[in-house]
Parts: sequence; C-alpha cells; structure tokens
Amino acid sequence: MSESLKNFLKRWLITTLAVLVATQIISEIRYDDWQSLVLATLTLGLLNSFLRPVLMLLSLPILLLTLGLFTLVINAGLLMLVGKLFKGFHVESFSTAFWGSVVISLVSVLLNAVTGGGRIQASIQRGPGQGGASPGPSKPKRPGDDGPVIDV
Repeated sequence: MSESLKNFLKRWLITTLAVLVATQIISEIRYDDWQSLVLATLTLGLLNSFLRPVLMLLSLPILLLTLGLFTLVINAGLLMLVGKLFKGFHVESFSTAFWGSVVISLVSVLLNAVTGGGRIQASIQRGPGQGGASPGPSKPKRPGDDGPVIDV
C-alpha cells in the first residue's frame, strides 16, 4: 500500500472518529446509519481538500481581519453543505454546524497529535559550537546549518 493511500485512510479515519464524537456531543448533528456517516465523512474530507483552500483564498481579507477565526465559519459552512448533500446525515442549523466544526477540529487535532499525523512538524537542531552533548558522527554541513533552527 502506498504511503499517500495510508495517509488518506488515516485522515479519513480521524475525520470519521471526530464526526462521530461530534454526533455524540451535539444532538442536532446525527446520522441514520453507518453508511451515511462514512459517506458524509468521505465527502467532508474531499471538500476540505479541494474546496476549503479556494474558500480560504477568497476570504483572505476577512481571515486576516479576524485573525483566522473566520476559518471556523468556513468549516461550519462545509459541514452544513455535507448535511444538505446527504439525506442520512443531518445538521439542523448553522449554529449547530459551527459548534460541530469546533468539536471536529479539536478532536482531529488531538487524534493527529496522538497518532503523529498532521502536517505540522517541529524540530530543533543545534549547530556546531553551541554546546550540548557531543555531536556524534559528523554530518555534511548544509547551507543554513549554523545555529539553532525551529522548523515548522
């Protein structure tokens, strides 16, 4: 199985679990059967992959003005759209979708942190002559390797 397929399936599983948690916490978000939940989360994942970046770009001035909080409105809109597309997946109102998207985002962040997923990785490297433990085997020096680096 290719690495990209593994990553896709992992993200899909995390999204499904996050939506499942949201349906347990928020009674106005519900699904009729497992097939509806699986199809809704697949659609939500696809919308987040393709439509969300376009929406983020188009709403960039509002995102900057609200310091990124408008992202929650975009996420809620996508969740509402999924609720409209599938008869077996129900989202009652925009405020329900808003709070559901907050729950889904928090659960997704937690699950990505636990499983080591996500796109944000941080590493701190110590350059030569900056103290600390002995460097061990020497690596070839690359441009920009002259100090501590926080790579995000």
